[in-house]
Amino acid sequence: MRIATSQFQASMNRSLAVNQDKISKLTEQMASGNAVMVPSDDPLTNVRISRLNREEAQVGQYRANIDAVKIRLQKNETFLTSTVGDINQVRDLLVWALDGGSVTPDDLQSMKQSLVSLRDSMLYSANVRDAEGRFVFSGTLTETDAITFDENAAAGSRYSYTGNDGKQEVVVGNGISQTANVNVKGLESFLNQIDATLEGLAQPGVSSNDPAMHATLKANLVGADETLNLVSTKIADLGGAQNIMATLADNHANVSLSNQMALTDLGKLDYGVAATDFNGYNVALQSTYKAYAKVSNLSLFNVL
Repeated sequence: MRIATSQFQASMNRSLAVNQDKISKLTEQMASGNAVMVPSDDPLTNVRISRLNREEAQVGQYRANIDAVKIRLQKNETFLTSTVGDINQVRDLLVWALDGGSVTPDDLQSMKQSLVSLRDSMLYSANVRDAEGRFVFSGTLTETDAITFDENAAAGSRYSYTGNDGKQEVVVGNGISQTANVNVKGLESFLNQIDATLEGLAQPGVSSNDPAMHATLKANLVGADETLNLVSTKIADLGGAQNIMATLADNHANVSLSNQMALTDLGKLDYGVAATDFNGYNVALQSTYKAYAKVSNLSLFNVL
């Protein structure tokens, strides 16, 4: 059977092109470390890899949200803990002031400055802003002071809560959200009680044995206990939320590790197999070149 020169050349060119394409593709795969370069390489595996990448991106967003929420909760807890310290100091002063047998009018006058400082400290903590200038404890009204002061109002009613009790929800898992904010609604009542106490202490010759002053101090002490319970409960809730966030973060980390392992199994190139295939195609390519050169030099004169 005779083989035309053009047919032989076309066959050789096809063989050279196939081997060269295989070598080029293996070179690209070995350089990137990926077994699937385009969807057509392995459609089923490509779909599985795409799903894993989407899930990994989602888990990564959950983990980023958790980190942001944890920072906010920690800062909220820090300011509320400071407020608890101020409330306890006010309470100590009130208990001391109610000891009518040992407290003189001068003693009562001396505690005024301490009460003013503690009241202002609590107001500052209530109206603290975050790094972006938004009020932390105003609910969802982050452009509004949590507690405002009206100097024209009567003593005992100058402080008002002007935030709301709206919740800022952050998605931290599939179908799971976490409240990232906390409000200080209720603290204004305690500030008003302190303000009323200061108004009473401003009266000349005031004594804790005076029925009106005694009632004011007593009401302020009850308010201190109620506010202390209110703020402490919020701190406990923040601590519980942080524990939940830590558990979720660990779970997401485990899921992410599982995804990475699956992606490695599915999409990463087996360099041992790839190297063997590369050498095989390289040998085939060299053999084709040699065969092509040898056959091309043959003629009828070689057999005469």
